[in-house]
Amino acid sequence: MWSNTSFSPFLLTGFPGLEAVHHWISIPFFVVYFSVILANGTLLFLIKDDHGLREPMYYFLAMLAATDLLVTLTTMPTVLGVLWLGQREIQLEVCFSQAYFIHSLSIVESGVLLAMAYDRFIAICNPLRYRSILTNSRVVKIGVGALLRGCILVAPPIVPLHWFPYCRSHVLSHAFCLHQDVIKLACADITFNRIYPVVLVSFTFFLDSLIILFSYILILKTVMSIASGEERTKALNTCISHICCVLVFYVTVIGLSLIHRFGKHAPHVVHITMSYIYFLFPPFMNPIIYSVKTKQIRNGILCKFSLPRFRA
Repeated sequence: MWSNTSFSPFLLTGFPGLEAVHHWISIPFFVVYFSVILANGTLLFLIKDDHGLREPMYYFLAMLAATDLLVTLTTMPTVLGVLWLGQREIQLEVCFSQAYFIHSLSIVESGVLLAMAYDRFIAICNPLRYRSILTNSRVVKIGVGALLRGCILVAPPIVPLHWFPYCRSHVLSHAFCLHQDVIKLACADITFNRIYPVVLVSFTFFLDSLIILFSYILILKTVMSIASGEERTKALNTCISHICCVLVFYVTVIGLSLIHRFGKHAPHVVHITMSYIYFLFPPFMNPIIYSVKTKQIRNGILCKFSLPRFRA
């Protein structure tokens, strides 16, 4: 019986009870997806094309934009497929691959934010050695390390999904595949798949956030030792964009975790909405934050569109 049911496709879920208005709900989703792709694509093109942005800070920003773009492109086909076309079926292999990319890219993004914190730490606490420490080759190695960390650490709980039998309901609770959704449908010993993600989150998101917090404590200590108030403000302003992106990312992570942990009696639509916020809000906000708060990015965008530059 298990062999027969294991090959049945999973069924994705949009907004239960609101199927009649899915086509209307799809409009804001399409607008957000389009905006994310346009904004992050523009950021990547600008950093590649503008020689004034050939610095470690902007290379890390390009990594962040690329990660956000990949997360968006990973979830977009199934979400719009469910909302627009009512296409709920997804083959198991495709589902497992999507879950792998979603979870690995989340860890990659956390790693990139950590690398950006390291960049700001070196720039402010050791400015004279900034370029000698963060050489192009070292930036590449840090980026590859963040990528490999996400790809390798997520593989252990995803690989067993391929041979688990699925004899329960094949209905998933989102319009995309998540590891925690899939294992609920497995008729097998899933002890490892329950424990490993908890350990993984503790040693990635939690540890990364602590290191970022510690780095900013050291940065603040260094900034406060600067005699000139104007120089202190200038130094802190270079960190504002990164701090905002860190808050956007980790606040959504914490919010989603709290909903899953303590919101068991909350309406299902709340869980679904929080999941969409987690996957769409950071990619939507990150390019906006850097475009507004970083003069070089802002002026570069205005220059590409032949608009007057801001001098302040």
